[in-house]
Amino acid sequence: MTVTTQRHGRILLVRMDRPAKRNALDATMTAGLDAALNELDDDPDLWAGVLAGTPVAFSAGTDLAAGAGAPTERGGPYGVVRRERRTPLIAAVEGLAYGGGFELVLACDLVVAARAARFALPETARGLIANCGALFRAPRALPRNIATEMLLTGLPLGAERAWSLGLVNRLVEEGEAEAAAMELAEFVCANAPVAQSASLRAVAEVDADADERGWAATAAAHAVISASADAAEGVAAFREKRAPRWAGN
Repeated sequence: MTVTTQRHGRILLVRMDRPAKRNALDATMTAGLDAALNELDDDPDLWAGVLAGTPVAFSAGTDLAAGAGAPTERGGPYGVVRRERRTPLIAAVEGLAYGGGFELVLACDLVVAARAARFALPETARGLIANCGALFRAPRALPRNIATEMLLTGLPLGAERAWSLGLVNRLVEEGEAEAAAMELAEFVCANAPVAQSASLRAVAEVDADADERGWAATAAAHAVISASADAAEGVAAFREKRAPRWAGN
């Protein structure tokens, strides 16, 4: 299985486990994440969740060879990024969180990262765009110029800088992100679950109008690049392990 779950009292640990592909998201992983987060939201005995990857990678994003599968009914892309969650979710990041992997992080409520972790949005290097929330969530979580640099250059942002900019809640030593996220989840679970859920809903409601505009703008941008020769060239170059030859159309 590429997604596993473990219950630790009132906490559900959800782990992406496809190390050979650096936890790249395919249809099986999307279905697994959707099922895990359905369990997290539907079981009243679960008061917090932790989303983790492997020591080398949180997630490298969409599997460009296989595709990430269709958006799920409750979770949207990856089974996560358009979900209306009632239960707090904490990202535990070791290694890289690139592309859709970073968009998973942005869809969480809190972020714990190891010092060696890296975040990036390399889609434009493939002739694509970040279409799972980063176009509007990254400028919300980071200073706008930093988020724009990530979107336009694809260059990674290190965990220490991400912590200094407020993206990361807890910065820990390498190999300790999952344990630290579980500890943070224990603090969450010490508080009243009804109040926690109501707080999440209130925060989501404040952002709801902006999110709808963000999804509409993302869809419009995706329509533009989907019709471009550069999108096909970028994916082909990635698969063939060569530099892309951009046509600019």
